[in-house]
Amino acid sequence: MPQFPISVNYSRRHIQEENFAEKLTALVDQYDLPHPLIEVEITESAMIGNEDKLLDWIMSIRNAGFKVAIDDFGSGLSSLQFVKDVPADVLKIDKSLLSHNCEDEKERIVLESIFTFAHRLNINTVAEGVETKEQLGFLRSCDCNRIQGYLYARPMPEEDYLKLCYEHKVVEEATDILQSQSAAGTMSLLINAIFKRYPLVIFTNLTRNSFYMMAYENFTSTSCPSAGAFDEFIVHGASSMHPDDREIFATTFNRTKLIDDYNSGIQTLRLITRQLGDDGIYRRVETVDYFVKSNYSDDVLAITLCENLPDDQETIEAIKADIKNITETHVDEIMEVIKKHLGANN
Repeated sequence: MPQFPISVNYSRRHIQEENFAEKLTALVDQYDLPHPLIEVEITESAMIGNEDKLLDWIMSIRNAGFKVAIDDFGSGLSSLQFVKDVPADVLKIDKSLLSHNCEDEKERIVLESIFTFAHRLNINTVAEGVETKEQLGFLRSCDCNRIQGYLYARPMPEEDYLKLCYEHKVVEEATDILQSQSAAGTMSLLINAIFKRYPLVIFTNLTRNSFYMMAYENFTSTSCPSAGAFDEFIVHGASSMHPDDREIFATTFNRTKLIDDYNSGIQTLRLITRQLGDDGIYRRVETVDYFVKSNYSDDVLAITLCENLPDDQETIEAIKADIKNITETHVDEIMEVIKKHLGANN
C-alpha cells in the first residue's frame, strides 16, 4: 500500500511526559513506518509556561526523524513569534482565514503574506478547511503545498480510508501556473531569480539613514550587520575592503553623495572592489546601487545588489578552456572569448 504522511495532535500534557520521543519511536518502529511520515502537531497554547521545555521536546522529536507542524495558525492560538521560535517543518493554516472564500481582497493579501514568509523560512504549508473550488484555485496560485478539507474528503471509516489509499487516485487539472499565479507567487519567482546571481540584496532609506538585508546567502563575508544605520554600515563595509579599495568604496557610497547623485538624475551606480572573506582571502565583489521611488514617500531609496565575481585565475582558466575549443586560432575569435569573460569588468 502507498504510504502517506499522518498528522497527530499532541497536548501540553505530552510535553511533560518523560522520554516522549523514545516512546513515539518505539511505537512507530513496531509497524516499520518511516519516521518522516509522522507529523507531530502543536499549537501556541502548548508553549504557555513551558517555553524551554517545549523547545527541548520539539528538538528531541525532530532529532528522532519526525516532522513537527504548527497547527491552527491564524486562529489566535499561533502567532508570528511562535513560528519564529519553533523549529517547525509544516505550517497548518486555520480555516478561519478562508472564511470569505478567498474572494475578499484583505483576506487574499493576508494569505499571500503567510505563504510568502513560510516559503522564505523553508516551511511547508497546509491549508485547513478547504471546501470550495474558489479557495482551491487561490491557494494553488500561492504555492500551497497541501490541501485539507471537505472539498476532497470528509471524515470516513477506516475501511474507506484504506480503500482510498490503495486506489491512490490523483486527478491533476490542466492549468497554466503563469496564468493562475498570484502577485505574491510571481514576486517570489522574481526574487528567487535575482538571488541566483545576487546573494546579497540590501534595501536602503538614504533619507532616514537606515538599511536592512533581504537576503544573505553564499556571500564572501557574513560578518556585517543585517540592519541598522547606513552610515555605520558603510564604515564597516569599507573596513572589510582591500586597503587600496577602502577610500573609493567609502567615497562612492557616502550617503550625502548618494542623495546628491539621485537629485542630479543618476539612476545607477556600479563599483568593483576586493572584499575580505570569512576565510581571510580577498575576492572581487561587484556592488550595484539602483535608486528607486516609492509611491508613498519622498524619501530617497536605493536597492543594492552584490555579486561575487570569479577571481582572476578562474577567469584565466575559463579563457584558456574556451580558446582550446577554437579549431583554428583566429584573432577575432580569441578576442570574442576574452570579451565574453572580461567585457562586464572593462
